[in-house]
This record gives sequence, structure tokens and C-alpha cells, in this order.
Amino acid sequence: MKIPPSLQPLVENGVISAVTRQLKSGKEAAVFVVDCAGQACCAKVYKEAERRGFHKLAAYQEGRKARGSREARAMDRRSRHGRRVQEEEWKSAEVDALYRLAAAGVRVPQPRGYYDGVLLMELVLDAQGRPAPRLNEVEMSAEQARAWHGFMVRQIQLMLCAGLIHGDLSEFNVLVDRDGPVIIDLPQAVSAAGNNNAFQMLQRDVDNMRASFGRVAPELLETQYAREIWQLYARAELQPDTPLTGRFVDDSGAADVGAVLDQIEEARREALARERGRVAAQEE
Repeated sequence: MKIPPSLQPLVENGVISAVTRQLKSGKEAAVFVVDCAGQACCAKVYKEAERRGFHKLAAYQEGRKARGSREARAMDRRSRHGRRVQEEEWKSAEVDALYRLAAAGVRVPQPRGYYDGVLLMELVLDAQGRPAPRLNEVEMSAEQARAWHGFMVRQIQLMLCAGLIHGDLSEFNVLVDRDGPVIIDLPQAVSAAGNNNAFQMLQRDVDNMRASFGRVAPELLETQYAREIWQLYARAELQPDTPLTGRFVDDSGAADVGAVLDQIEEARREALARERGRVAAQEE
């Protein structure tokens, strides 16, 4: 295919030798399959702010540190330079998160490098060697749903132990390769310690996973992993191997089951709305 302008510098510098095809395009980025030294990889090209569809950006960027006091002041003033700095901070956030989480043992695509605003990473494949499907495209048994749910809760635990929360985790941001789920799309990852919305985002991530797997294994809808995990984290008792029960005793009173189900449904609708936006952008 014709080489996109954003990837041309990487071809000229020998970082990649060919662009095979476009894998997907959404409001935040376009992803291409490229050849890197004879190996198929993904090249993620981030779109500019005015073309990007991710909303509530300020809530996600809270707690991220600018590179210096001048950059921080420029971002606060929303000057032209500040907007450029903020844009670069947004693009580099996924790179930083990907390297940190890979080192922590979280199942994410292995990063291959970051060049001229383009993230190179592992191409996640299914058992037949094709690009792996997303979780929402995979049929599973109740037994598989329970196993994968437990695995994803463990991944969220590992991420929090590494100081990060995905912030937009849903069945649309999880691929399924031959060995199971792989977490993708991390530009909105937030600092667990530096963001006032951290628990709400953690809870939404956990609830999205609970809702996805709970459609096949309804007993999972009764679990309370988010509150259990956060309580352990707040007490500095959470470790990567800390056993979890999925139970949480709320001393403030009896749990409102209806409210919990409403939160799950709201999270599901938000994830679906974001996915519809991505699909619409891909069709433009």
C-alpha cells in the first residue's frame, strides 16, 4: 500500500521497510501493519487533538507531570506552546505505560520503540496467525468467562501495583490471542497516586470486565473486586501476588444491588458509545 506521510520518516530512516496494510482507524489513532527487520509489527499513529475523539481529557491527564516548570506553566496557560506540550504528553503517555506494564508482567503488546510520534509494538495474533480479535468478538463458555475474568482482575491488580490504572478498559480494548486476553489502548492510563478520579476509573475498569464476562457467567456480577483491591491499595497492603476474594464488606450499610447493576449498565453503555465513535471514525 501507499506509505502514509506519518510513516515515511520511519521508512527513510530504515526503522521499517514496508507498510503492509491499515489494521484499524479510530478517533484517537490509526494502526498499520508494518515490516520491521523481517518481522510484522504494529505502527500506531496518533491523530492530532482537533481530530481526536477521546472526551474528558483533563480528568485523565491529572497527575501527569510535565517535563519542566516552563512546560507546566505553558500547559496551564493553554498557550500554543502549552498545547504542543500537552499533545506530546498525551502521545507519550501510552509509550511510558506500555513499557512500565510490560516490565511489571502485565499482558500488553510488547513495545518495539517510539519514533517521530509513532509507537511500534508487537502485532498480537490469534492461534491461526491472524490479527487477534477483540474480546467482544469472541464467543466463550461460562467456564472460560470465569477463567478470563479472574485473569483480567489479576491484570488490573498488577497494573495498580505498577502505579497505573487503564482508565478505559472494556471488551473493546482487550484482544484475545492464542494464550488469552491482551490489554491494549493505553494513552489515557492514569496515575493511581496522583489522580483524584483514580478509584472511579479503577471501579469502571473492573465493572466493565465484570459486565462483559457476567453476561456468560452471571454469578460474576455479584463480585466486588474494585472495592477490595482499592482498600488493599489504600492501606499499602496490595502486592502482585496478594490473594483476592471478590468480597467487600461496606461498613456504611447494606449494599444497594440495584445501584450496582445501574453502574454496570452505565459503564457498558459508555464503552459501547465510545466504540461506536471509533467505528464511525473508521468508516469516514
